[in-house]
Amino acid sequence: MSTFYKNVIILLLSVLVFNNSFCQQAVHRESNKVQFWLTDPSDSTLFKQKAAIEFGKIADQARTITIDKSQAYQSIDGFGYALTGGSAMLINKMTAGSRMKLLNELFTTNGSSIGVSYLRISVGSSDLDDHVFSYDDLPAGETDPELKKFSLATDEANLIPVLKQILAINPKIKILVSPWSPPAWMKTNGETHGGHLKPEYYKTYARYFVKYINGMRARGITIDALTIQNEPLNPKNNPSMVMEAPEQADFIANNLGPALAAAKLKTKIILYDHNADRPDYPISILDNKNAAKYVDGSAFHLYGGKIDALSTVHNSHPDKNLYFTEQWVGSPGNLKAEINFHIKEIIIGATRNWSRNVIEWNLASDQNQEPHTPGGCTRCLGAVTVTGDNIIRNPAYYIIAHAAKFVRPGSKRIASNLPANLPNVAFINPDGKIVLIVYNDDKTPLVFNVKYGGKAITSSLNPGAVATYTWN
Repeated sequence: MSTFYKNVIILLLSVLVFNNSFCQQAVHRESNKVQFWLTDPSDSTLFKQKAAIEFGKIADQARTITIDKSQAYQSIDGFGYALTGGSAMLINKMTAGSRMKLLNELFTTNGSSIGVSYLRISVGSSDLDDHVFSYDDLPAGETDPELKKFSLATDEANLIPVLKQILAINPKIKILVSPWSPPAWMKTNGETHGGHLKPEYYKTYARYFVKYINGMRARGITIDALTIQNEPLNPKNNPSMVMEAPEQADFIANNLGPALAAAKLKTKIILYDHNADRPDYPISILDNKNAAKYVDGSAFHLYGGKIDALSTVHNSHPDKNLYFTEQWVGSPGNLKAEINFHIKEIIIGATRNWSRNVIEWNLASDQNQEPHTPGGCTRCLGAVTVTGDNIIRNPAYYIIAHAAKFVRPGSKRIASNLPANLPNVAFINPDGKIVLIVYNDDKTPLVFNVKYGGKAITSSLNPGAVATYTWN
């Protein structure tokens, strides 16, 4: 080999060694930094990435959040919204380019996108559809116990097309479904609101769910979980239905559970789906072994009661899961107040009390908080306001963003202490990345330390601000 070629080889090897050393140093520098995303209503900072913080010396007198990954708790399924029929209608009416831009912003983690990973949809209409419907509506006096007139045609107009576009972006997104009411002819009062499910239609209604799940699967949509009845103790919505705990236990044990099993469906059955003031409701059903063997867990809202009721249910039945499935923001929305409640009580509170997910109500409304059914919610503010192709991002958008983008499905909650006025929650992702969400619940700015292993940082937050910190 000539001297020239030997020199070329030596030069190339030197470049490779230098580049490898440079890359290792860059990775080390990056792993020695904490990424920092902030929402601060006091200066209108809305989910912005701020300068990374290097691990190093800390403030000796500051409050300290200490994270311990050796103490792990529940796995996390995801964070997201209710994709109501009305939300889907508004999104589906957008022009194709604007719609895809919005869906990518919502359902990817690229750049400033927020990474929604969980959706709740209604079986039939919720009160945020433009009209009340089920999948087997009949003239008064008629019945269809064989469900020969069952049809998903109404969902084909908007909901199913939008779901398919979302699944094309994120095929692994989890979907939970909830009915607001069965067909009126199955009910004691023959109405779309209130009433109870007639016992003679328990088996028919179980088959109704089987047909629904199979129908969605035939359209490429997998239903991960099913709650039996949205707000079973609230007859005031339109649609709605009352289902007391003994009724739900009977329906699961003798009808729905066996029907899903016979159809070889893996869709999870989730109890209750109502406020935290009645933990006795799900506990009483979980105490029923005939029903509980079919049940994955219990779901909660927080329009009543306290979030630690979830831990009450967990402590009673630690083998069953917990979910948080709904919390609204009322128009016009107050970012400071909503962040205070939703971050502190739900994003932090629900997950610190064993919830595997958090779902906000609802994804989209128009500038008048429509559509809604007659008797439905008139003040429900979407996470985004959709007016044609124009988008306004509202409080629930930022609330979910602080968790969904960073706490990915399959992560686990890990231990962190609670210094005064610094509610927080920590997670470890499947790739080992740590995520810490912190809220300043004081009336003054707070300086605080974060300790993890042998590393630490010092940070600060204004009153009412929330931050997500992530590092490898």
